[in-house]
Amino acid sequence: MYNYIYGTIAEITPSYVVVDNHGIGYLIEISLNTYTQIKDLKEVKLLIHYVVREDAHLLFGFYEESERSLFRQLINVSGVGVATARVMLSTLNTAELTQAIVSENVKMVQSIKGIGAKTAQRIVLELHDKLAKTDNINLNTIVQNNKNTEEALSALVMLGFVKAQASKVLDKIATDNPTMTVEELIKQALKVL
Repeated sequence: MYNYIYGTIAEITPSYVVVDNHGIGYLIEISLNTYTQIKDLKEVKLLIHYVVREDAHLLFGFYEESERSLFRQLINVSGVGVATARVMLSTLNTAELTQAIVSENVKMVQSIKGIGAKTAQRIVLELHDKLAKTDNINLNTIVQNNKNTEEALSALVMLGFVKAQASKVLDKIATDNPTMTVEELIKQALKVL
């Protein structure tokens, strides 16, 4: 019914935005990633996913088509509703979540609040092939990237760095530069840590 809504931001929080379009204020549910991208804007164009339930009509807004597309694929997985999909897209950005699913990183998917082991496995199983095809992701690069990141993390932990902190830094570096070697990852991480 709605493809997008363009208008002035009347109110914004990390979970929703009210977009004024010709005197009508549309309350649109958003992810934390969309919030980060639009929080400083005066006017916005949000891509919409419209949900009709017995007790409510809801609008979910996305700044980028890739996020809306992933949201739609997530809610087609049995056991994943719109609220869970929004939490997933608030926890990880579209690229990180796609990479986790395509590389079959069930632990990363399961680390999202509200996602249990069975749901994480179901998400990976059902969306792995779809995301690999639609996003043209090079699986070999992702698998190699994960191995390099794991080796670099192991080395940093042996050097005395806190695993959680080092992992976060390495994930960001690897996302920005997916072809880095283990040595390059360690050198970049040491500059940040």
